[in-house]
Amino acid sequence: MKQKLTVINAEWFKNELILGIEGGSVTGLKAMEQILADSDNLTFIYIAEQNDDYTYIALPEAVWPELKKALDAQMRVFASDNNHERFELTGFHEELGDLIENIRGNSNYGNEMVEKVESIF
Repeated sequence: MKQKLTVINAEWFKNELILGIEGGSVTGLKAMEQILADSDNLTFIYIAEQNDDYTYIALPEAVWPELKKALDAQMRVFASDNNHERFELTGFHEELGDLIENIRGNSNYGNEMVEKVESIF
């Protein structure tokens, strides 16, 4: 069964962006270095793996301004759980950058997703 972890806040610690997740754990996750768009929910989905099953880390629109700062400054990005365990979202900059370029002006993602991405990124 797929696990979904939702980011509820984004904070800077030194030169790293820490994405706090609601419930669940990041322990044992392996980065798949892939980000997808969930246009219906205005969310980016970072894909990780654990025990041959996928874990989706949902990056909702509310944290996009902080993702933009991390992207522009090439800062490391981590997901952190309630136990303060951290998981680095490796490949974040390349994957999100490519996805944003695909979304810009592309109505296949839906007008609202395109407008939000274009206004923030």
